[in-house]
Amino acid sequence: MSHPERRRRASRLALVAGALAASFLALPLVGLLWRTPWSGLGHSLGQPGVAGALRLSLVTSLSATAVAVALGVPLAWVLARADLPGRRVIRALALVPLVLPPVVGGVALLLALGRRGLVGQWLDQWLGIRLPFTTAGAVVAQAFVALPFVVLPAEGAFGSADRRFEDAARTLGAGGWTVFRRVTLPLAWPALAAGAVLAWARALGEFGATITFAGSAPGRTTTVPVEVYLGLESGRFEDAVVLSLVLVAVSVTVLLVRRDSWLGPLRA
Repeated sequence: MSHPERRRRASRLALVAGALAASFLALPLVGLLWRTPWSGLGHSLGQPGVAGALRLSLVTSLSATAVAVALGVPLAWVLARADLPGRRVIRALALVPLVLPPVVGGVALLLALGRRGLVGQWLDQWLGIRLPFTTAGAVVAQAFVALPFVVLPAEGAFGSADRRFEDAARTLGAGGWTVFRRVTLPLAWPALAAGAVLAWARALGEFGATITFAGSAPGRTTTVPVEVYLGLESGRFEDAVVLSLVLVAVSVTVLLVRRDSWLGPLRA
């Protein structure tokens, strides 16, 4: 077999494999669109449980994103700029939620922040703060799984930022905080924005850690993914499908809007 023929054969095999992979990814979405009750979409979205889950998810996911940004940006700066012993261990800990099963994350949060947890018992006794099975607990669970999505792009942005601009600002008399606020953050802003949007989408879709740590109390911890699960369990199939469609629409929109921020030169 000649070299051009081998190349054509390899190209055909690659096309077939690519088509199979694309079909494998697209088929569940096509099935979801096929079973969506389009004529009753507005009615399903207006159901008290569905509407309440949407409102609650919006509140908790935005709050979790704010927590993830507030904690993740300083941590990313430390990982990118500070010469600390054990920095690899700290980075690994920051990225654990990416590979940890969400349910396990919820169990770990219970053992740490529950009423009898490592820290939670003192929060309860000293401050009267009880996080499990509360809306605040849902925010904590979502922030836990969303944090790495802020840390990863932020660390990369802080590490690759041109420090000559920071040095120039210091020579002009700017202090450390001013340099960070007026120079470093604007340089890293595209990556920070992309990380925040990804963190929000991840928080919005979080299920395992939320239901394990915060439960499924209506109006308090029943977020959209939890409501999807409860809908399937109780036979409210159409409501579950509609909410699933909402989450898919949000995910696809986030990927399309922020695509250039993480693909860079790979964009087509």
